[in-house]
Amino acid sequence: MARLLIVDGHAYAYRAFHAIRELRAPDGRPTNAIYGFVKMLEKMRLALEPTHLAVVWDGGLSAERMAALPTYKAQRPEMPGDLRPQFDEISAYLAASGVPEICRDGVEADDIIASLARREAAAGMTVVIASADKDFMQLVSGPVGLLNPNDKTGTVWTDEQVLAKTGVKPAQIADWLALMGDTVDNIPGVPGVGAKTAAGLLQQFGCLDELFRRLDEVKSERLRLALREAAETVRRNLALVRLHDVPLNLTASELVPQPVNREKLAKLLQGWGFRGMLASLETAPLERQQHLI
Repeated sequence: MARLLIVDGHAYAYRAFHAIRELRAPDGRPTNAIYGFVKMLEKMRLALEPTHLAVVWDGGLSAERMAALPTYKAQRPEMPGDLRPQFDEISAYLAASGVPEICRDGVEADDIIASLARREAAAGMTVVIASADKDFMQLVSGPVGLLNPNDKTGTVWTDEQVLAKTGVKPAQIADWLALMGDTVDNIPGVPGVGAKTAAGLLQQFGCLDELFRRLDEVKSERLRLALREAAETVRRNLALVRLHDVPLNLTASELVPQPVNREKLAKLLQGWGFRGMLASLETAPLERQQHLI
């Protein structure tokens, strides 16, 4: 069966940058994010053997979300200076390796990933989303799994792992996030409602509509009052955390990895000083050149 691996590009580049504290090319350029990204990507490809692949990049914040909450993601620190130039280098690696990448101006990577996953799953493809972002748990279904890099077992998450992690089912994740908020995205939730309380409410009532329809059944007076006062905030949050469908304008065939450009890739690896990867490329048979580990 065809399998699509979708990689959250910025998330993995940041993860690689912070995992490897210092690594530089012979000319002094920082290469820690490049090296870590390449290693993580190739490890996933070897483990999952996807027939289709896409690395998705953020194209900017959603204008719709910014209009609803001007402080959306406003707390995020500026990108480290040594990381910024490495994005172009990672993109050059992907191009030389024949790996498709997607970025749309003004479109968040989350929405592109969601649109791609839903479309290809509906077309009969198995989809694995590689990201630690909890927003993607709302997409988990029969054909769609989540590869969370924080889970060292390498398990592709299904609804079983989502339920064990959060206390709610994938279909309830957006409601769960709307109640407790999301500090990563600077979305404030209901005061006093954390992950456990939000899960308990959804276990009891099933969904937000039912919760607010039967609000008098909430036993705690403090919680009942907090929910009543935050009703509009929760509805706004739901619109913020739901992943949107966006036009993609690319076919499934464009997500099939292409043959490695050996000359270009060797030049990049040599320039970065990745001698082990260069040696692997030079000695690997043609059918194995896409895997450098």
